Amino acid sequence: MRKQLLFLITFLIALRIAAQIPPSEIDSTEVVVDTLSKKQFIKQLGNGYLPTKFLNIDLRYLIKYNQYEGVRTGLGGVTNDGFSKKYRINSYLVYGFRDDQFKYRIGGGARLNEKTETWLNLSYTDDLTETGSSNFLTDKRFFSFFEPRLLNIDLFHRHITRAVNLEHKISNGLLSELELAVSDISPTYNYIFRVDGRDFRNWDISAAKASFQWSPFSEFELKDEQMVETKDGYPKFTLQLTQSFKNLIEGDFNFFKTDFRTIHKIKYAKENFTLAVLTTGIATGKTPLTHLYHAYPNNIRKETILQRFSVAGINSFETMFFNEFFSDRFATLQLKHYLKPFNISESFKPQLVLISRFALGDMHDIERHQNIEFGTLNKGYSEAGLEINKLLFGFGLSFAYRYGGYHLPNWEDNIAFKFTFNISL
Repeated sequence: MRKQLLFLITFLIALRIAAQIPPSEIDSTEVVVDTLSKKQFIKQLGNGYLPTKFLNIDLRYLIKYNQYEGVRTGLGGVTNDGFSKKYRINSYLVYGFRDDQFKYRIGGGARLNEKTETWLNLSYTDDLTETGSSNFLTDKRFFSFFEPRLLNIDLFHRHITRAVNLEHKISNGLLSELELAVSDISPTYNYIFRVDGRDFRNWDISAAKASFQWSPFSEFELKDEQMVETKDGYPKFTLQLTQSFKNLIEGDFNFFKTDFRTIHKIKYAKENFTLAVLTTGIATGKTPLTHLYHAYPNNIRKETILQRFSVAGINSFETMFFNEFFSDRFATLQLKHYLKPFNISESFKPQLVLISRFALGDMHDIERHQNIEFGTLNKGYSEAGLEINKLLFGFGLSFAYRYGGYHLPNWEDNIAFKFTFNISL
């Protein structure tokens, strides 16, 4: 773990320094400066892309690390208006050094309507997905520069997915996305899904998804022939419905999922606010573990507090161990109160964040899931803690304590002590 942290810290410091270099000082962007202003360049970089004349390079694929692949590196990107305003290519190729496997996506789209930003997309993906994760289709339009949980994830399933996708802006504050996909699923761990007297070690999923992102309190204005969000309003709501079909294009199971999330921000003064995130999910029918829910745990199973020292996540349970709980119905509530930064000096302004998290869940037919042990969240899971952010080069410290129904007998096992990382471009 120390080698992993050393590698991560070195990379993040380099990233932090690079983020402070003006675009005109970066040799590889000389072509871009002719067509993009500094402000536009920084905005693209903040969205996770390094713009070039025809292609926006996706920074998410450059380098990552997890317990299954080890170092994962590659290239990816999406073509921009310099290539075409009506068509785009969106693909990537990555390689995992520990599992010695390439993963890739080949995709593209055609714009059907400029005003409503309606795109029809096709894709073929061969990659890994974390078991128990539940992602909203519309989230791919919102970028997170650093994903700390990836460092310690070890439970993945491989999927080969063929998908057709339709993006459509119903209104300025309401985005929608529809998808039809067929996936071949193969867990990378020893797992059996026992259903109807048959043991499945791998299976096919044929599913339809509908996802909606609604920001009713945001405000928009037309600037330079583009609709721009001028006020980031709260609360925001996201809803996703998923239906898997048996015997439709090789599908093995019928199940239905409803995922919901709302984010609310209460502002008191500049940089002093409370952020609340409520997330729920329900899966009914014959749903394998790969498509059920965890509560975004972020703690590794080591004996001492220092051995468990790693990176705190953004919206994860820091004291909950990986693969400790799975559910077919769950709800989490995460509360963060950001105090006004301490104005110690012009360059040193650490910020204290008070945190409280709750999770509740359960599972029907738990005996279907063979060769893996886990608990449910029916007692209610609670943790509380704090963060002191931006102490040095964007790094800070995090402390969390596990209490309530799942408090552990050894008090040290209830404590998570980690560092945080915050970067802004």
